[in-house]
Amino acid sequence: MFLLSEQQCEEVELITEADKNGKKEQYIQGVFLQAGMKNRNGRIYPVDTMANEVKRYNKEFVNKNRAYGELGHPEGPTINLERVSHMITELRQDGKNFIGKAKILNTPMGNIVRGLLNDGAKLGVSSRGMGSVEQKGNAQYVQNDFMLATAADIVADPSAPDAFVEGIMEGVDWIQENGVFKAKEIESWKIQIQQTKQRQLEEKKLEIMKNFFSKL
Repeated sequence: MFLLSEQQCEEVELITEADKNGKKEQYIQGVFLQAGMKNRNGRIYPVDTMANEVKRYNKEFVNKNRAYGELGHPEGPTINLERVSHMITELRQDGKNFIGKAKILNTPMGNIVRGLLNDGAKLGVSSRGMGSVEQKGNAQYVQNDFMLATAADIVADPSAPDAFVEGIMEGVDWIQENGVFKAKEIESWKIQIQQTKQRQLEEKKLEIMKNFFSKL
């Protein structure tokens, strides 16, 4: 199984609501998940596969106040409690989109998110899960074993060079029992991407991906 991390929404909406005691709480909401279309990572999540997993995720996590998300782009499928910034409180299907709502928590990372949003920062969300894929034509189809780790991590710029390298490194530790890449090799890839001119960027990305897959 691969670690599957997908940018879903480039900008979430910040809302403020009062609870039953009049205390004001802040939430983010937006499209947390999408299915039935090829995403920027070349993957397609069938609508039925995503809907079934969202149903399980709601039952086992959202409805039990256990659906956490982190600030940043974690490297694995495990939720790191010290980096939790929000708790997903709603996740509902709207056609091919799955609309989410998450409460900003009073944690160190949550307070950072709250401060950024209150100061006008634009933040997005990225989902994280585990599953296998099948190549069909020019797209990878996610299979029925897909499981969400979180429907939404909060991220700033998922399309940056670091995020690309993290993207092609998805699941290295999970694909091969001993398939661990050295930190200096990852850093080398980041530098190559950063130094590549825009018109040659796609060619460089393809070269790095070939290098990556040759080591599996």
